[in-house]
Amino acid sequence: MRIITFFLVGLIVHVIFFISIFDIYFTSPLVHGMTPQTMSLAPPASRLVLVVADGLRADSLFTLHSNGSSRAPYLRTIIKESGTWGVSHTRVPTESRPGHVALIAGFYEDVSAVAKGWKENPVEFDSVFNESRHTWCWGSPDILPMFAKGATGDHVYTYTYPAEEEDFASTDASRLDSWVFAQVKSFFQSAKSNSSLRASLHEDKNVFFLHLLGIDTNGHAHRPMSQEYLENIGLVDNGLSEMVSLVEDFFGYDGKTAYVFTSDHGMTNWGSHGAGHPSETLTPLVVWGAGVNSAQTVTEPQPYEDGYLQDWKLEHLRRVDVSQGVLPLPYLNNSDLFKAESMYTNAIQVLEQFKMKMAQKKETTLSFLFTPYQLLTESKQAEFIHKARILIQLGKYEDISLCQSLISHSLEGLVYYHTYDRFFLGCSVVLGFVGWTSYVALVILKTHASLNRRPSILKLCMCVTAVITLFLFIQRSPATYYIYCLLPVPVWYSVLKDISLIYSITCKPSTDKYWAHNNLYTVYKVMNSMNLLTLMTRNLCCPQVVSFFYRTMLTVGLAVLSLWPFLSGVFGIAKYRSLSWFFSCLFLALFPLMPVVGRDDICFLSACAGLLTLFTSVCYLWSSQRQTPLLILCQNQQMLHVAMCAYVPSLTHSSLQQKQGLPLFNQIISWATLASSMLVPLVSSTRIFHRLLSILLSLTATYLLLSTGSEALFPPVLSWLMFVWINIEQEAMLAQGLSGRQELSSIDFSANIDIAKIRQLKLDDIRRSYFFVFFIITAFFGTGNIASINSFDPASVYCFLTVFNPFIMGGLMMWKVLYDCSLFIYMYVGNIISHYVIVMSMTIFLMLLSVVTHILTSQRLIMWKRPKSHFS
Repeated sequence: MRIITFFLVGLIVHVIFFISIFDIYFTSPLVHGMTPQTMSLAPPASRLVLVVADGLRADSLFTLHSNGSSRAPYLRTIIKESGTWGVSHTRVPTESRPGHVALIAGFYEDVSAVAKGWKENPVEFDSVFNESRHTWCWGSPDILPMFAKGATGDHVYTYTYPAEEEDFASTDASRLDSWVFAQVKSFFQSAKSNSSLRASLHEDKNVFFLHLLGIDTNGHAHRPMSQEYLENIGLVDNGLSEMVSLVEDFFGYDGKTAYVFTSDHGMTNWGSHGAGHPSETLTPLVVWGAGVNSAQTVTEPQPYEDGYLQDWKLEHLRRVDVSQGVLPLPYLNNSDLFKAESMYTNAIQVLEQFKMKMAQKKETTLSFLFTPYQLLTESKQAEFIHKARILIQLGKYEDISLCQSLISHSLEGLVYYHTYDRFFLGCSVVLGFVGWTSYVALVILKTHASLNRRPSILKLCMCVTAVITLFLFIQRSPATYYIYCLLPVPVWYSVLKDISLIYSITCKPSTDKYWAHNNLYTVYKVMNSMNLLTLMTRNLCCPQVVSFFYRTMLTVGLAVLSLWPFLSGVFGIAKYRSLSWFFSCLFLALFPLMPVVGRDDICFLSACAGLLTLFTSVCYLWSSQRQTPLLILCQNQQMLHVAMCAYVPSLTHSSLQQKQGLPLFNQIISWATLASSMLVPLVSSTRIFHRLLSILLSLTATYLLLSTGSEALFPPVLSWLMFVWINIEQEAMLAQGLSGRQELSSIDFSANIDIAKIRQLKLDDIRRSYFFVFFIITAFFGTGNIASINSFDPASVYCFLTVFNPFIMGGLMMWKVLYDCSLFIYMYVGNIISHYVIVMSMTIFLMLLSVVTHILTSQRLIMWKRPKSHFS
């Protein structure tokens, strides 16, 4: 297989396996086709007012000022007198779309739906709005349309402000909430003179939804501890007080209105959200009005050990936390019969979802392979329902624990059937990973043993393919299942045919003894190297896997790597470069110890990063030869561009601090820099140092525009270390006599490499491959945590745009993460070319990456489902 083809196949394999993570772990939990369950008893409320303060943390609302006063006096009065309060525990990803879907539709949305759109529904789902008679909504254009589109009929009415108003650089983001309250006030005033609207408002099963985005916007722009964020809470509290008075007056204080005040998610101290830190998952919940219990004083200790009750001075008032899926009975103020019937209806509704999920899975599974959920078989379902109905008829309303058990078992059963195929798909993916890893190992073996004969096992693989295809077809499996299950077949075909060849060489006599002896000796040497590689992979990759969870392991690894020239003897032949390697590793080791997010002195740090980049550029130019005037001019222009980009963030930061908005000139420079960063290197010289320098300057210019703190220094330090690595490896190769004397500056990227001249494997090649994997992980995790949504600061994109746009902002942040990896790979390409070890280094890298990629994607994405963040 040609090298280019080999790398393309490897890329496709890894892309397929990466996508498999979402099919295995993140599929939609929705179940359709159930019959809605209703009660015969009349509800206590005729209408609901739902107020969601986007991005409001529980502690920000409940914590008192130092003088004992509350920043939300109206809600504090509700908590003390007429309502029930608690903490609502949200789930990751703590983003606006899944948060509102959980609140209004009653289920945890597919995590991958965050990337499918805020305004459109990737899947159909039912919601409270859809089941209402009428729903009126006011708020953000990013949230309201998705519920209006999913509703049947034309009874959900939305009123939104222009999307351009969601500007993080605005003078006062609280005006978004003022707009909502003003619109609600105008709506009820107009209803007094509109008879048809007034008649609709007085019907039952009506919902009024207020989405308040100002707090979230101020939190992103100024952080949750800022004056803007805290004052916005007071504005919402005051607006809520006026709105409740307006509603009660309109309906004549009939006592038929229920109010719910909560939030979709919280926010970290640095102004972001998305992961599972308590500051993101703990949101306030205050409920009052029709059918709701009033405040209850308690004297006994409450069953909460988080310490918040004492911090908030609310230990004397009953706190009722809410988890999704179970009716919170302590909030209800009604008869025992009503509570029992409500709990029974809740249990039957959840059970219907379970039964539908079980029926769907049973239809797509062969009968002899189907394994039902043992705790809730059909006979046990009937037993639960019968006992619960009898207890209610006998008036034993207090024995509702049976309904709670039924809900618990049904929810567990839903998870069981939702993950029913996970083991099967996981085995298929693992089989494919192992096959690909084995194939890469055999590519190395074939390359260095000159093995060309190919026994055929094609018929066997065709039979296996037919059996798998028939099996999946009978079970009516999705199209992606065919890819995951059939991909291991050609991979293992490629492996087994070469294993048969090795067996025929090593175990069968050959008529050509000289040929057999040479190949046996080569195979023996390569197999020894592969065994050593396996041992090193097991021992050395463990710290890298640990670094996914504890970034300080990268610091330890870099400190150890800094000693390599002294332990290997390279110091004796390249003293200055060895010392440069030592200090560069130690300097780079500082970054994993720093916070993943922070807004430091961006002016000073950007200037230092620019100067360090220019110093590295001068060293590159000094190491290169045969520079033409045109080349010097182009590179000088790029260096001036980097200097300008180092100044733009400080200018933007100053403008935003003065609330003057994003300067148009800065925005033009930023987008032009991003657009040119991928094109300019393509027209530069193909000489190794000229091309690497052009890549460094182009990418660093954009990276500086996306930096908010110390991470601005990371790329120049990393590039300097890669520059030293290229030179020090060349010296080591010369000392070992493995390559002829060739000036690095004379190596050309456009030159064709003769694969036939690739030398035999050496232990240093394994070490180089390990260095590659370690440095690429350092490039990903050195300054942030790419698997944690909340490790990104929205301020990173303020040089490009400040108006909320999740896809553009997310794309820019992802580019920032990939920058370090791209920069490192480009630098390493120079290292590879200079030593003619492409096959060895890259195939071993792909072999290790197969394991690393699966651990990184599956384990880190699974972390999204955990209630507490484990990220540094």
